[in-house]
Amino acid sequence: MPDASPASAIELRGLSKRFQEGESERTVLQAVDLTIAPGQFVVLLGQSGSGKSTLLHLIGGIDTPSSGCVAIGGVDLTALDERDRTLFRRDHIGFIFQFFNLIPTLSVLENVTLPGELAGRPRAALETAAHDLLGRVGLADRASTRPDRLSGGQQQRVAIARALLHQPLLILADEPTGNLDEHTGEQVLQLLIDLTRQQGRTLIMATHNGAIAGRADRVLRVQEGHLLEASAPAAAVPA
Repeated sequence: MPDASPASAIELRGLSKRFQEGESERTVLQAVDLTIAPGQFVVLLGQSGSGKSTLLHLIGGIDTPSSGCVAIGGVDLTALDERDRTLFRRDHIGFIFQFFNLIPTLSVLENVTLPGELAGRPRAALETAAHDLLGRVGLADRASTRPDRLSGGQQQRVAIARALLHQPLLILADEPTGNLDEHTGEQVLQLLIDLTRQQGRTLIMATHNGAIAGRADRVLRVQEGHLLEASAPAAAVPA
C-alpha cells in the first residue's frame, strides 16, 4: 500500500453513489468533484437524508462509490482492495460519530489507545500519548473510568482523543454535537476545532446546524445529489 503524503490535498473526482431500492435505483450523490487543501476545516451542510453521511463514508473508505474516485494524501482509495482500505483508515483517518461508539467494558484510557494497539504500536508510547490528549480534553483524572460513568460531553471528548491519537491526516466528524445539549455541544465543538487546527489536521464535519458554518474555512451544501459551495470561506481561527 502506498504511503500518504500530509502535503497532498483530498480529491474527489466524478464521485457518485447509487442504491438499489426494490426495482428502482436511487442516486444519493452524483458526479461530485471537490479538492480540499491540507489543514482546512470544511463543513458539509444538508438536511437529514441528503447524503452527508454517505459522502463522509465514501471519503473515509468505509463505503465504495458507484463511480468516480477518492484520493487522500495522493493515495487513490478506490484503487485499494478492502484490506488495504481498512489499513489506510486505521493509519490515516480519524472518525468522530454522534453516538461516541465507545466500548463500555473498557476504561477511558483503553478506549483511546485501542486503535493504536490494534495497529501494533508500542503500549508505553500509546499510553503516554493518550494521557497527554486526555489532559488536553480535560479528562486527565478520568483515565481509569468506564464510559458509562461519564456525561455525554465527556464521552465525546474521549472520542475526540481517540480519533487524534494516531495523528491522522484527516478527521471525519458526523454530527459530533448532535447528541449533546447546546452548551456542551458548543464546548466540544470548539475543543475539536482548536485541537485539529493546532495539529494541522484536515477536518470535514457533516452537520445540519448552520451556526457551525461560521467557524469553517469552507462551507459546502449537499443538495439533491450535488455538492454546492454554500458561502465564501470564513476566516481561519488562529491555532
